[in-house]
Amino acid sequence: MASMLLTSLRSSPLTSVQTAQFAARSLSTSVHLQAQVKSKKTLAKPGMKNIVLVDGVRTPFLLSGTTYADLMPHDLARAALQGLLNRTGIPKEAVDYIVYGEVIQEVKTSNVAREAALGAGFSDKTPAHTVTMACISSNQAMTTGVGMIAAGQCDTVVAGGVEFMSDVPIRHSRKMRKTMLSLNKAKTLGARLSLLGSIRLAHLAPELPAVAEFSTAETMGHSADRLAAAFGVTRLEQDEFALRSHMLAKKAQDSGLLSDVISFKVPGKDIVSKDNGIRPSSMEQLAKLKPAFIKPHGTVTAANSSFLTDGASAVLIMSEEKALAMGYKPKAYLRDFVYVSQDPKDQLLLGPTYSTPKVLERSGLTLNDIDVFEFHEAFAGQIMANLKAMDSDWFAQTYMGRKSKVGVPPMEKFNTWGGSLSLGHPFGATGCRLVTTVAHRLLKEGGQYGLVAACAAGGQGHAMVIEAYPQ
Repeated sequence: MASMLLTSLRSSPLTSVQTAQFAARSLSTSVHLQAQVKSKKTLAKPGMKNIVLVDGVRTPFLLSGTTYADLMPHDLARAALQGLLNRTGIPKEAVDYIVYGEVIQEVKTSNVAREAALGAGFSDKTPAHTVTMACISSNQAMTTGVGMIAAGQCDTVVAGGVEFMSDVPIRHSRKMRKTMLSLNKAKTLGARLSLLGSIRLAHLAPELPAVAEFSTAETMGHSADRLAAAFGVTRLEQDEFALRSHMLAKKAQDSGLLSDVISFKVPGKDIVSKDNGIRPSSMEQLAKLKPAFIKPHGTVTAANSSFLTDGASAVLIMSEEKALAMGYKPKAYLRDFVYVSQDPKDQLLLGPTYSTPKVLERSGLTLNDIDVFEFHEAFAGQIMANLKAMDSDWFAQTYMGRKSKVGVPPMEKFNTWGGSLSLGHPFGATGCRLVTTVAHRLLKEGGQYGLVAACAAGGQGHAMVIEAYPQ
């Protein structure tokens, strides 16, 4: 596939010069730009409940190993839940169900949703469960809640996600674990001594959490580097996009646009009130970094990749009828969504390319109808590769079985408040950030439709259409 893509897509319209022009246009266009007033249909469907996003919050997203380093995942999740309660004023007993996403789980709190809910003061009669779907785990949490409301099981669901990379579970080797389990069952001193005598130095080597795809044994960074090469994405294009992300995030942060961020008093430390991974640099500085995965000729570096992040998010989802009855003014409707999966080796990170046309068709919309785009930025190369794939008739026809391409989102509508490259990417929490950001941008910019899209490990992906609530 790689050689076919390289030959057919190297001439894709998204050249390095045009990428720079897109970035410059986005930076020079005010984030307060009002979308043109359009006469658009609502996506409400006869006989189906309208499901709304009332509000969403998140803790500040911090580089792992910094201020949150001494906490546990449920501490961050609890903080997000308490922040949502404070922001919305929802009575705890009014919440019917809680769903949380998490990827690398702390063994002591395997159902982090339940532990965080109890810690945040929710009733012990409120059920809670945890889902995992790699980088779209909180997307899955939200759509699980949407499904429960649509089915009439609930009226009010809190969904969210958390990730804590400052402390990940590190196991003994399998041989050591087997020996320790056998020791626990040994009935005599002789049996115990024999087992202890069987331990070798190699048994003591720790087993770190997997950073590679189980099915392919390839790290995501390595896959991103190959994907960028297959689509002819240059190092310059990737660095330009990464710089754009940081500059737009800094502008949004300084302008007070990141209103979903709540302040969090870290026990024994200061109050944290903003993300700490936003670091605008220069093209000259970015160019100095060496490849991080494929050495020495790769193009993916630490600067054009998302960084290991600690953080949590939470959203309040309700049926429109229930929200209005309780006096809330929703921020957005949660409309159609899809999940996709494809080849985890050569198309690991192409989730947005596959999910975007599907969700648009399901909604009866085209790319031109969308006012706000929020795509998860795992790697700058991944974003640029997806944009090139979306703009290729050949790729659509050859790999997707489609007659024509879906097209490229206009960059002046695309991730204009920064993205995962700059704001951070707590694996289990990013989905809620994307959806909340779309709702806030629609309100700020006067648009009607927003689209969230994301890739995930395992070659999976997700997209959702969000409609602004009438103001």
